Parts: sequence; structure tokens; C-alpha cells
Amino acid sequence: MTTPSPAAPAARPVDTASAWAPLAIPTFRTLWIVWVTANICMGMNDVAAAWLMTSLTHSPVMVALVQSAAAAPVFLLGIPSGALADILDRRRYFMATQFWVAGVAVLLFAASVTGALSPHLLLVLTFANGVGFAMRWPVFSAIMPELVPRPQMPAAQGLNGVAMNVSRIVGPMLAGAMLAAASGTFVYAVNAVASTAAGFAIMRWRRKPEVSKLPAERFLGAIRVGVQYIAQSPPLRVVMLRIFVFFTQSTALLALLPVVAKSYPGAGAGTYTVLLAAMGAGAIVAALSMTRLRRHMGSNAMVRYGTLLHAAMTVAVALAPDVWLALPAMFVAGMAWIVVANAMLIVAQFGLPDWVRARGMAIMQTALMGGNAIGAAIWGQVASSFGLRIGLIAAAVAAALSLLLVQRFKLQTAESEDLRPARVWKEPETAFAVDPHDGPVMVTIRYRIDPARAAEFAQVMQESRRFRLQHGALAWELLRDTAEPDTWIEYYVDESWAQHLRRFDRATAADVALTERKYAFHLGPEKPAVARYIAQSAGDAGTRAPTPPGALV
Repeated sequence: MTTPSPAAPAARPVDTASAWAPLAIPTFRTLWIVWVTANICMGMNDVAAAWLMTSLTHSPVMVALVQSAAAAPVFLLGIPSGALADILDRRRYFMATQFWVAGVAVLLFAASVTGALSPHLLLVLTFANGVGFAMRWPVFSAIMPELVPRPQMPAAQGLNGVAMNVSRIVGPMLAGAMLAAASGTFVYAVNAVASTAAGFAIMRWRRKPEVSKLPAERFLGAIRVGVQYIAQSPPLRVVMLRIFVFFTQSTALLALLPVVAKSYPGAGAGTYTVLLAAMGAGAIVAALSMTRLRRHMGSNAMVRYGTLLHAAMTVAVALAPDVWLALPAMFVAGMAWIVVANAMLIVAQFGLPDWVRARGMAIMQTALMGGNAIGAAIWGQVASSFGLRIGLIAAAVAAALSLLLVQRFKLQTAESEDLRPARVWKEPETAFAVDPHDGPVMVTIRYRIDPARAAEFAQVMQESRRFRLQHGALAWELLRDTAEPDTWIEYYVDESWAQHLRRFDRATAADVALTERKYAFHLGPEKPAVARYIAQSAGDAGTRAPTPPGALV
């Protein structure tokens, strides 16, 4: 990952709606309730799996690997799932992933009833359950802009965080009560029923998908464009790095919490449940206070102080002699955790245009879960080798040291970039029929530039390079005529005619502003000459699709 340019202060998005405003929209309210139910089921499964693992084995590594098994699928499948969420019908995709989770719950129930559940089978089925979450998570993130107006997006994102953390309270509480009163088998039975009901609720959503005359993006191409968009955005690369670093350290507390709970005097299934619920309660309190907090503190300060506070609470839990002293520490740790996560994810949300939002957020979630999976394995091994307290304290020290290592990578947002859609460019006309799948397509733009402004022009063209590549260009170059020093040619290559036409649908106000800046350098009354060439067979080589004079690209 390259070092980003010096960072501007992180922007503080202004909330124009109350924290609960999106719930007044019926469709959002219904799907949010489905999302809450789905995450409660996920929380029940994770708690039951973690606690059952302590009954199946005494190894801290195996217990910590439950967290890795739940998080690893998002690390492995997060990017593909984001691409699918952008190119498939989101209603059907959301529904399919929910029924997948229900099916895994049925398998866990069957294995538990028959006595076939072993430590390794439990890890495999926990991984399968995580696959459902990995494929499902980007969908809800992607549909939020469809369901709520843009001014309510921060509030909707906050409610998403509330849903996730309600599951930290309700899920563990339900699972703990069931584990104490019955068994893990009963937890999986309830999980299967609730997950299936959530799937049928999604079926009732009557979404009107956008109709496009262009064919759907190809799966691998969609992944490439999503990765390319993040790779060409220094602010988003920084967010991804900071997310990975934070969650690699902070996951130690959650991953080792079952072992922590069991170490307290008189501990039972309820001990783990109460500790996890305390953390979830702290996260909810902080999530509902984020609007006020953002008025007084920037994103970088929130991440810095939140990380240090979480590390301090991790040490407090490690040294607490009983559950009563650990509970307030877990509450504060939950507050710190959500403050850091929310600060980073809001920066990511506002740095992504709508057309690539699912893929971009999936990449961020991949970094998050990748940190969780790797961190759980590392700190589980440290705890196994040197003791539980040493493992937790080492993770806290590593979190504090990591702030020094990444301090030059500041969270930032491009405050001057307006990422709202701006469909002001007309699609080019062609002199002959072009199939959408034909390609590659080469576009050239010829500029006449005052040689005295050549360096200034070349600097602006570096922004043009980023724009072209973010929208999926396979190649980009800026050329200067050796015979006529005032003549420059910008060219880029798209993989197909359809991919090229998508640029016109995906243009944002910032893209239009960049084009105007480039064209301001051009000498003469006419706009830069634009030409588009499409690959042809040898017999038709040289065929050219002309562009109307003055057309923007």
C-alpha cells in the first residue's frame, strides 16, 4: 500500500435527521427489523458455538478459532459478495443468503440432536454460517440508499450499527438463557425457525429494480472495477488499513471472552452472556450519541482515543478478579469499539459513489473481518502459550503501539468531491452498430496546451488518470507530440463498449468538475477532439466510430 498524500482534516458529515428518522419509512423499517432478526440469530449461533466449544475441548486455541471461523468467510468472500450485490437483483440475493443461514442452522440442530457435533464439525458449520453472513452483509449496505433519502444516510448507517449491537445483547441473552435452561440444540432449533421467518419476510419486499439497456456487469469484471476503485483512492486505502489494524488488536477481547468468563468464580453460561451483553449495551449507547460526539471531535481523534480506551478496558478485563468488576469495563469497551468502527465506516460511506457502494463497503468489511480472523488466531495462540492475562495485555499493548505505526495515515475525506450522480453527458453516437460486448475500446482526447502551463496541466491529468482507472479503465496514458509541443493526447482503454457506456451513467458532480478543469487548459474556441476506436477483426481493422464534435468524456 503506497503512502497517501498529506491528509486534510477528516470531514464531519452533518446529520440532518434524528437517529430514528429512517424508521418512519415503511420499507426501511420492515427490512431493518429483518436485519435485526438476522443478526440476533447470528449472535445466538456465535454464542452457542463459542460456549459449546468450551464443553467439547479445553484448548484456548480451538475456542478462539470459533471467532476465526465466523469471521474468515467475510475475509475470503467479502469482495465477491459485494460484486454480486451490485450486479444481481438485490431482493432475490438477500433472500437466498437468508435461507442459506437457515439451512446451516438446521444442520447444526441435526448434528447436535444426533450427538455428531465435534470440535472440528462445529468449526466447519460455524464457517458455513459465516459464509451466509459474508454474502448477506453488503446487500443491506447497498440497499440503504434505495430506501432512505441521502440526508438520512448517516442516521440509517447508525441504525445499522444499532442493529448489529442489539444482536450483541439480545442474541447472547437469548442464547445464554437457552443454554442455561435447555441446551445448544434448542438454540439451533430457534435459530432455524427465526432465520426462515426472516427469509419469508424478505420475500414480501416488492423492489422495483432499475432497468438498464446495458447488459449486467460480468462477475470478474465487477470485482476488478471494485478493487480498482479502492486502489485508486488514497483516502479509502487509508480507511481499509486503519480498519484492519484496529480489528486485528481489538478482536482479542471478544475471541477470548468465553475463556475469560469461565475463569471467574461461579461462572456459567450466563456469565459469558452478561459480559457480551454489557459490551453490546455500551455500543448501542455510543451509537445513539455519535451525532453529538462528531460535533466535538474529528474522525482521527475518535479513532485514536477510542483505540486507547478499548485497550485500557481490555487490560481491566484481564486483571478483573470477578465478573462484577469486568462488567463496567466491557460496557466502556463496547462504547470505544463502536466509536472507532463508526468513525471509519462513515468516512468510507461518504467516499463511495452509489454505483460502487456495495463493492467498496464489502472491501472494508473484508479488511474488518480479516483483522478479526487473523487477530483471533494470533491472540488465541499467545494466550495458549503464555496464559490468558498475558494474551489480553499483549493485545492491548499492541493496539497502543499500532497507533504510533499508523499515525501518518490520517483518515480523510475529499471535501471538495461531490459524489452525487450527475447524468449530464450524452452517450456517443456511432456510424455502425456496436454490440455491447465488443471491445476493447480505446478513447483518445486531443488537447492544445500552452507550453508554459504544461507542468500544471500534467498535474491535473494525474487526477484524470485516477478517475479513468476508478471507473474501470484497463490502461491510461498521457502523450505529448514531439513535433508540436502544445499538442497532448490522453488515451484510455475500456474492456468493452458496455463498460465504456457505463461511464455516462456513473458520472458524479466531481467527475464533471474535473472534466471542466481539464478543458479549461485547452487553447482555442473548440473543445478537445474526442475519438473512440473499437477493436475489430483483421479484415475490418481501422474502422472508427466517430463522436459528435464537443462530446464530453
